[in-house]
Amino acid sequence: MGTKIKNMNRLKVTLSGITLANPIIPASGTYGFGDEFAELYDINCLGGISFKGTTREARYGNPLPRIAECGNYGMINAVGLQNPGVEHVIAHELPRLKSHYNGCIVANVSGFSVQDYVETCALLDKEPIDILEVNISCPNVHNGGMAFGTSPEAAAEVTAAVKAVTTKPVYMKLSPNVTDIVAIAKACEAAGADGLCLINTVFGMRIDIRRRRPVIANRYGGYSGSGIFPLALRMVNQVACATSLPIIGCGGVSSAEDVIEMMMAGATAVEIGAANLTNPMVAKEIIDRLPALMEELKIEKLTDIIGIVNHE
Repeated sequence: MGTKIKNMNRLKVTLSGITLANPIIPASGTYGFGDEFAELYDINCLGGISFKGTTREARYGNPLPRIAECGNYGMINAVGLQNPGVEHVIAHELPRLKSHYNGCIVANVSGFSVQDYVETCALLDKEPIDILEVNISCPNVHNGGMAFGTSPEAAAEVTAAVKAVTTKPVYMKLSPNVTDIVAIAKACEAAGADGLCLINTVFGMRIDIRRRRPVIANRYGGYSGSGIFPLALRMVNQVACATSLPIIGCGGVSSAEDVIEMMMAGATAVEIGAANLTNPMVAKEIIDRLPALMEELKIEKLTDIIGIVNHE
């Protein structure tokens, strides 16, 4: 028992004063509200859960088909933020999640205007969630459809507006579909963000060569999976070197080794996304594997390696 507790303590990390038993967080959109996974294993082993992206109003999402497989390297999706809306989430999904999970709950929020973000975050601020993860990869309906996360000014505007209506830590989820992600990150930091989450999916496309048309009805979608891991790692490291904010790293993570790399690049916690869809046990398997890997790499505790490559 003593060895087990020691191993558990070695895995602990802290995000904005919130202690996580370990750095592993299933990413929004790949874990729903935890119900299906709770049937497979005790999800209380997780450091946190980022639940399904939530908007002010219910959304059906994009037309079908929405998914395109990309061999062993990942998938493209254009689900379109299908969700039951924040009031339904508060009334039904959140209480159910709390009934079988007692760790860190991350509420992923999306919007199509600054007011959308403000209203949704203000409602969630009153609920038993720990962190607001604000997804600024959504199209700004007042700016020609450009995503909030592609402009430092727009990213800062959303950050400041959300911070004004909430007492929860606000982590801005950044889009990789930009020329300079560091500029976006620094704008969010200057506007008061408590932390950052990166990266979101990369724009991608597949074509059905027999039907001679795009596989996805939406034509383009978000590419995720192991193929984007080096890109995500590079961006996490760039942002870690340029800001002082805690980072939740994500993008193509599918193994304990990937988690260690992400943390060495500068991430404090790590989200597991597309890998959950191909192996629903992957988050638990990574957590179980970490202590042995740490022994192999002579890592006393995970907090010792956060951003370690930046101190060379």
